[in-house]
Amino acid sequence: MTSHGILGVAVIGTGRMGADHVRRINDVISGARVAAVSDIDADRVKHLADGIEGCSPYTDPAAAMDDPGVDAVLIASPGPAHEAALLEAFARDLPVLCEKPLTPDPASALRVLHAEQQLGHRRVQVGFMRRYDTDYLHLKALLAQGAYGRPLMLHNKHRNADTPPGFTNAMMIHDSVVHEIDVTRWLLEEEITAVRVLRPAPTGKAPEGLSDPQLILFETAAGQVVDTELFVNCGFGYQVSCEAVCEGGTARIGDDRGVFVNTAGKWGGAITPGFVERFEEAYDRQVQRWVDATRRGEVEGPSCWDGYAAAAVCEAGVRAQASGERVPVELTERPALYR
Repeated sequence: MTSHGILGVAVIGTGRMGADHVRRINDVISGARVAAVSDIDADRVKHLADGIEGCSPYTDPAAAMDDPGVDAVLIASPGPAHEAALLEAFARDLPVLCEKPLTPDPASALRVLHAEQQLGHRRVQVGFMRRYDTDYLHLKALLAQGAYGRPLMLHNKHRNADTPPGFTNAMMIHDSVVHEIDVTRWLLEEEITAVRVLRPAPTGKAPEGLSDPQLILFETAAGQVVDTELFVNCGFGYQVSCEAVCEGGTARIGDDRGVFVNTAGKWGGAITPGFVERFEEAYDRQVQRWVDATRRGEVEGPSCWDGYAAAAVCEAGVRAQASGERVPVELTERPALYR
C-alpha cells in the first residue's frame, strides 16, 4: 500500500461488472484506487486505464497482479476464468474479492479451496452481494436475535423482466437462483442437503427451449424447507423478496421499495429495471467492507467454502431440473479454516 494506506487494486475482467467496479472504486468508495486493469480486450483496458491516473492496462491477469502498485485483486472475469486468476493471486498471497461464482462447478471450487488451505489463511471474499443489502442485513439480524423464534421456512421470489440471448435452463440455476442458495445458507446458518425443481407451464414470453417460470425447493440439514419462485421473463421489471416463517412470527423483505404515490386516478410506485439498480448500494457496501478489512489485514464475508457449497447446490439443482427428481447435495467435510 502507499504511504497513505491507499489500497491499490487490480481489476481482472472489465466487462459490465468489472467496469462498474472500476467506477465504484474510483468514484464511490474510499481507501482504494484502481492500480491496474486486465482484460483480453486490449483496446477496452487501454481506454479504461487512460481515464485513471496511475492505472496500467494489461491483457494478462498475472502481469496485472505483478504491477508494483497492486496490493489486492478484484476478479470480475467470466466464471470459467476464475480458477486460474485465483491461483495466480494465491501464488502472490494477494487478498481477493471474487465475483460469484467462485468457480462454475464444485470440482474446480474444491481445488481453489484446497489451494487456499495450503496458504494457511483465508485470502478470498466471494461476491455474494445480497449479504450486504440493507433489507437482507435487517432480516439476518432479526433471525440471529431469535426475534420470532426458530425459522421453519423461507419463501423467495426472484423475477427478471427478460433474459439475454442464449440464456439456458442451467443458467437459471447457476446465474439466478445461486443468490437464493447463498442467502438460504447465510440466513438459516444451515447447509442445503437436497433440491427439487418444479416446472409449471411456461410463459409465452420465454425464449424457445427455456422453461420459465420454475419453482425450486431446498431442504436444509435442520429440516427447514425453502421455496423460490424463479421467473426470469416476467416482462415488468426486477423483483426480489424473502419471507422467513418462524415459530413465533414472520418477517418479509422486498415488497416496498422507494416512494409510493397516489396520482391522477392511480396509485403505486416504481419497479427497478435490473439487479444493478436494485443492489447498487449493496455492491458499494460490499466493496467498501472488503477494502476496509483488507487495509486492516483481515478477510471477512463469504468464503471459498461458501463459494464451493453454492456450486455443489447448483450442480444438484441442474440435475434436479433435468430429472424432476429430488437430488441430494454432495458436500465434502468442512475444513477447519472455514468453521
